[in-house]
Amino acid sequence: MVKILMSSRLFYPSIGGSETDIEVLAHEFTRFGHAIKVVTQTPGSHIDADGLEFPFDVIRQPSPAKLFQLVKWCDVYFHNGIILKDAWPLLICRKPWIIRHQTWIKLPHDIGGNFSGWKANLKEVLVKFSTSISISKSIAEHLQHPSTIIPNPYRDNLFRVIPEIAKTTEFVFLGRLVSDKGVEMLLEALAELKHQGMMPQLSIIGSGVEEPKLRQKTNDLALAEQVFFLGSKIGEELVQILNEHQIMVIPSLWDEPFGVVALEGIACGCAIVGSEGGGLKDAIGSCGVTFPNGDVKALTKALFDLLTNPDKLSTCRRNAESHLLRHKKAEVAKAYLQVIEAAKK
Repeated sequence: MVKILMSSRLFYPSIGGSETDIEVLAHEFTRFGHAIKVVTQTPGSHIDADGLEFPFDVIRQPSPAKLFQLVKWCDVYFHNGIILKDAWPLLICRKPWIIRHQTWIKLPHDIGGNFSGWKANLKEVLVKFSTSISISKSIAEHLQHPSTIIPNPYRDNLFRVIPEIAKTTEFVFLGRLVSDKGVEMLLEALAELKHQGMMPQLSIIGSGVEEPKLRQKTNDLALAEQVFFLGSKIGEELVQILNEHQIMVIPSLWDEPFGVVALEGIACGCAIVGSEGGGLKDAIGSCGVTFPNGDVKALTKALFDLLTNPDKLSTCRRNAESHLLRHKKAEVAKAYLQVIEAAKK
């Protein structure tokens, strides 16, 4: 048994890919018989999304004294992304430090990244004292430090094909409604398809600050009869909705570090159309097609090709089972535990 302290700035009830990943890993490490404690800055309780108690301790907003005590307790200190605020106890307690690099240390220029910020520079120095895991090839190349590439898991006990649900709707977007997710561009592509005589429907699942703007653009482009804002969805309801759709579109403007949402769509029988920058292409694999970030014409063409080529759509779906194997929760957890055991020696 290994005592693993997992630090994650965000955790449930915050909802997002990073939060989901760390919760999945904590559950799997616990299931494999290890002692797990999670520290986070996200307020909340010990109850998960299913109304059950977490099978591991979740310590929220710990005091410096409590954090120091927890680091003394653990055999391995695991960071979900390098967290400077939580790293200081390692100056006193020398413990194996493992960092799961799930995003860029220095943000790409396309979202206003600061390549000279002191925090980013400090992180690049401190990383050299850690054992690093990267979630995609792109993150590993960006890191400029040796790392083991382990792709993200998805909740394979939840996301699945439900055969009795018919795929009656063409497109679905799932994610936060913020500018860098590219939903505005997706609406423009939908309008172009309409000009070409095609009127596919789009379901938008999620919420965010851009929602009023996106609703207005939907009306301005005369797409109100094709676009449906469904709000945030989780759990079994989300799985059922995804099963009703043929193609998931992930038109991110920035370079996604990975893209668990693609795995969730693939698991529910969707082909994927996603932007090719960053690690999203790793998540999509042979289960969809990619296009250059921000290229509306290329996105429109990709959507048109899949809509008019059912054989290509079927091929994407047939590739799903083999593609998803290495993303199963247990397989990903085993890969992490191999790195943890090696770092502990």
